[in-house]
Amino acid sequence: VVTGLSLLLGGRADSGLVRHGASRCVVEGCWSVDEASSRELEDLGAELDDGELLVSRQIGRTRSRALLGGVAVPLGRAADVVTRWATIHGQSEQIRLGSADRQREVLDRYAGDAHAALLARHGEAYAERRGAASELAELTGAARERARELDLLTFGLGEIADVDPQPGEDVALAAEAQRLQAVDELRLAAHTAGVALSGDAEAWDDAPNALGLLAAARKNLDAAAADDAELKVLADRLAEASALAADVASELGGYGDRLEADPARLEWIAGRRSALQHLLREYGASIDEVLQWASDAAERSDALAASDDRIAALEQRIAVLDPELAETSAAITAGRAAAATTLASRVKDELSALAMPHARIEFELAPAPVGPHGADQVTLMFTANPGSSPAPLAKAASGGELSRVRLALEVVLASGATGQTFVFDEVDAGVGGAVALEIGRRLARLAEHAQVIVVTHLAQVAAFAESHFVVAKASDGQVTTSGIPRVDGAARLDELARMMAGLEGSANAHAHAAELLTAAGH
Repeated sequence: VVTGLSLLLGGRADSGLVRHGASRCVVEGCWSVDEASSRELEDLGAELDDGELLVSRQIGRTRSRALLGGVAVPLGRAADVVTRWATIHGQSEQIRLGSADRQREVLDRYAGDAHAALLARHGEAYAERRGAASELAELTGAARERARELDLLTFGLGEIADVDPQPGEDVALAAEAQRLQAVDELRLAAHTAGVALSGDAEAWDDAPNALGLLAAARKNLDAAAADDAELKVLADRLAEASALAADVASELGGYGDRLEADPARLEWIAGRRSALQHLLREYGASIDEVLQWASDAAERSDALAASDDRIAALEQRIAVLDPELAETSAAITAGRAAAATTLASRVKDELSALAMPHARIEFELAPAPVGPHGADQVTLMFTANPGSSPAPLAKAASGGELSRVRLALEVVLASGATGQTFVFDEVDAGVGGAVALEIGRRLARLAEHAQVIVVTHLAQVAAFAESHFVVAKASDGQVTTSGIPRVDGAARLDELARMMAGLEGSANAHAHAAELLTAAGH
């Protein structure tokens, strides 16, 4: 029973729970939920039936899944929802009660909603302060590296700015330099080609040239083209070629006239290309890549420079958060101190009723560095005997005493809780007799405004329950199953008698069982 409830509350699943031959293990629980919870669940898509929610946990051989109202949700999300409604207390809880964190949680739980809101606000501020301090340490720790990087980027940007390269400039200058270096060869080639096309006006002889030959060819074709259409087409094409050759000859002349050697320009280009080549060696394979490096470096420089602004902002924020945390820590301490006094008094009354008339607890608050939960080291102190100084609970309490302290705390803490389920597993370990009766009476009182489920071997505790169930195993020789049938009337008397005496049919045990039920008000 407790294992099943633990699984519904998000407990760790073990594939060993799956019966041999089965594919999965399924645990289901049905909760009646309030209106506020209903709206939250409906937002998740869960289906409710008359205000009741079916919670399911399915455990396979390799994975498990959780469902709320038939809708699969992450296990952590399901646990967050269900743990608001149910709490399991067992032997492990007694061990936890010995820890400082759990003792602080108990005190904070009793301090109330306003205290819880203060703790939440403090925790948020502390988390922000811790994050700011971590970032600040990272930034200041890398200050030297950032300064060195910024110097390198600034130097590189300065070199590029001094040269001021333009997109594609390296390619254009290379082409111009090649032209200037070959000006004589280019002029000779243009002149030679021009002479071949149109002749040399300065030559003494009338050497044949391309334009002259084309003109002669056109003359012969034009005379005969009127007699044949096909020849007319060829004559027209020859006329086009002649015109094109004349244009080229004219342009070659202009090209040659424009070609001039310019040693000064060539020298300037060589210097410019040398400056560009330095940039290409340092910052990119082309001018376009150099310009991209400059753009990226400018952005990075801005970011590095902004780090100084970020450091100043972080220092300013921490300077604001520190006094705020000191203020909330002081308020938390004051709230704990006030709650500790009243909680200790109420627990003392409960312990007295549990046959520990001289027992008392105290919450010791010692200053501690500011943390996510304030600035207190909370220690739960206990003494069971008059005249004895309280000592830490984990050292001063026996197993039975620890059970009663935990029960007393739970009864006090739950006195204002409604609509919750409390599961107590073996809370009566190490006690018996009159103490067990008082435990049963306290649990019954707790059940007046909450659902209380108790796993017990003591008839004195079981007698106070409104409903009594028995865990029973059955086997058909192959498969063993467990059931929890409810017992009433004579069957309940039989079970209580068996729990006390271990005998069935004992008249004395039955009489004692009847007395227990009467004492419990049944």
